[in-house]
Amino acid sequence: MGFCSPVCKILRRAKYFVLLFLSLSVLAWIATFSGETVKSPQETLTATETLVKGDSLRDKLNSWTTTPDRANTPTPKGKCLKESPLLQGSVKLSFESSLKLKDVVSENDAVAEGEYEPPGCVARQSVAILIPHRNRERHLLYLLHHLHPFLQRQQLHYAIYIIQQAGDKTFNRAKLLNAGYLEALKDYNWDCFIFHDVDLVPENDHNLYVCDKQPKHLVVGRNATGYKLRYKGYFGGVTAMTKEQFLKVNGFSNTYWGWGGEDDDLRIRVELQKMMIVRPPTDVGRYTMVFHKRDSGNEINKDRMRLLGRTRQVWRKDGLNSCSYKTLSVERLPLYVNVTVDIVLLELEEELCCSSRRHCITLRTCTQIFHNGPAAR
Repeated sequence: MGFCSPVCKILRRAKYFVLLFLSLSVLAWIATFSGETVKSPQETLTATETLVKGDSLRDKLNSWTTTPDRANTPTPKGKCLKESPLLQGSVKLSFESSLKLKDVVSENDAVAEGEYEPPGCVARQSVAILIPHRNRERHLLYLLHHLHPFLQRQQLHYAIYIIQQAGDKTFNRAKLLNAGYLEALKDYNWDCFIFHDVDLVPENDHNLYVCDKQPKHLVVGRNATGYKLRYKGYFGGVTAMTKEQFLKVNGFSNTYWGWGGEDDDLRIRVELQKMMIVRPPTDVGRYTMVFHKRDSGNEINKDRMRLLGRTRQVWRKDGLNSCSYKTLSVERLPLYVNVTVDIVLLELEEELCCSSRRHCITLRTCTQIFHNGPAAR
């Protein structure tokens, strides 16, 4: 008994150490297992996501593990105010002979390929500015110099389209504007169209380049006429119509070659549809007309009165639905989209297309039908 007592005590203490060691080992194992269990779902998701989008895995993981910084989340833009706070009213215009195109480009670095959107709000209308053009580069430069900042102060989403007539055939402003309308709609579903002469520069930015419930005539007066309306019923120079309004009147007539008549023809079409022409106040709708001599190839149309006399009979078949042209090029330049078109086709081609109604497709050109086959409806 004397010998067993010290041995038993040693064995008993050894048991305690063994039990303590085992307990510590179990606790360590549990802790390790727990850590592996937490990691495994994340590793499983990682492997799955790699199969789906290997290149965006880092971004996806960051989105899971990073708390969104609400301070840096962009706030959705609201609509621009009906009256822009940037408007200045009547602005003094300058026409410096030293002005260069590169100067106008550098002044409008927010414009890309002729298009602009206000940075701080969503524009109330998207507007296409259509300018018929041939050999009037200086006038175009002056207009772009003033028109871009003018439109930006109005907080519009806009794009400027220059519709160039190819060749030296007599100028046809109306047909170019029909072609411009059709070409611009290939880019965007514009709400509003401004049909704009190249030699008229707006003086007051309260003259809003937006469309109304009725067709709008923006040129109430110009410097050349003492800032008075040229004559009662005048609807030329700069006009604004919605996409639907212009379609409703079947656009411009295509038959006015040379200067004059096409704007009065459009007014008759508007009146036939029981629409009214609205204008801004006299002190707002003011323009400066940049002086120039009559262009060669744009002589006065001596046939205009006869053509006006038949507008009521022909407007349904002479217009957008019979506009024949060939697009030669579309150049997206910094300040505008330059669309060059050939509007002079073989008489036989035009006669065949526009006399047979079953071969003319609404809002498609006759040229497309002849050269590309009928477009899909």
